[in-house]
Amino acid sequence: MARILLVDDEPDMLALLRTVIRARTEHEVLQTNNPLEVSEILDRAPVDVVVTDLKMPGMDGLDLLAQVHARDPDIAVLVITAYGSEESASEALRRGAADFITKPFRKEQILLALDKALRFQALVRQNRELRRQVEGGSGGNKDP
Repeated sequence: MARILLVDDEPDMLALLRTVIRARTEHEVLQTNNPLEVSEILDRAPVDVVVTDLKMPGMDGLDLLAQVHARDPDIAVLVITAYGSEESASEALRRGAADFITKPFRKEQILLALDKALRFQALVRQNRELRRQVEGGSGGNKDP
C-alpha cells in the first residue's frame, strides 16, 4: 500500500481523484488544495506519489515538482492539467515528472499512471538496495 498526496486548487477535482483511487486501490490518500502546504504535509507523513495540477495559485505544478524532488528525488510526481500542450508535457517530463495527464482523463489513466510510477519506484529502490549489498559485501566473502 502506498501513500498518495493529491494537490489541486479545485475541491471537485480532489474529490474525484480521491474517489477513483480509494475505490480501486488500497492506497492511503492525503490531499490539499493549497500547494504551499505540501512541505508541511511531507514533514508529517512521507508519501510515495504526489499527483498535482499544473496551474494553481501560489505555486504551479512545475515549481511543486522541483520542491518535492529537492526533498526526496524518489517521490514520483504525476502532473495533471486542463491546459495540456506538447511543450508543457515535455517540460514536466524533462524536469522529472513520472507522467503528464491532460483533463479530461479516464479513471483508468490515473490508475495506470499511479501503478506505473509505483512499479518504477519499487525497481529503483530494489536496484539501490542490491547495489548496496554488492558494494558492502564485496570484501567480506573470502574463503578460509
